[in-house]
Amino acid sequence: MSAADFLFSPEVQKLLTVLYAAPADEQFPTAELARRARLAEPEATATVGHLVSSGIVKRQAAKAEQPETIRIDRSFVFHDQLRSIALRSFAAAEPIRSMLRSRFKDSVVRAFVLGEDEQGTLELLVAHGQLVPDEAAMAAACQKLSKSMGRHLKVHVVPLTRLNGMPPRDPLASKLAAATVHEIIALGDTKAALPVERGGLLQAARKRLATLGRPAA
Repeated sequence: MSAADFLFSPEVQKLLTVLYAAPADEQFPTAELARRARLAEPEATATVGHLVSSGIVKRQAAKAEQPETIRIDRSFVFHDQLRSIALRSFAAAEPIRSMLRSRFKDSVVRAFVLGEDEQGTLELLVAHGQLVPDEAAMAAACQKLSKSMGRHLKVHVVPLTRLNGMPPRDPLASKLAAATVHEIIALGDTKAALPVERGGLLQAARKRLATLGRPAA
């Protein structure tokens, strides 16, 4: 259970995932919102009513033959905080974490959501251990997830050694230092083997040479 589960019902999370994934001010008829959120229309209608009364979303009156529509109310006093919670939990972090931990548990050691751009594209940084994630499998998994989330994903896959020794001039360094960064996989969260340090390799080689140099019994 995530922290968001204590704040929002599953129905609210599903609707907000769709609404926050959409471009700013995009509007949805309730029927379309229900379809995208995979909710029965009566459930979606009741949940929309709750969100409207809370001030989180607003209704747009029907025009001509077009139905009434729903959109995020960006004037809501806690809009920025709520969007941040959504990004760090049910709307982005949790589905990405679940995908990485299930599909790439033997290679991914750490992962971060770096943030999102004005078009809503999420930028991810994935650090691998001894095993490198299969590029085609990662691309396919991210494409599938992007479609289900309604968001484009931009993914950087780097060795853990690069992450640990990242100099300030590295293009990813400033993004990692931003306040919007959220770590979604930490050391120990997966079964991925850590890379062998250079010093460890030299030490192992010395032990091996020493063994070979001993006279036979």
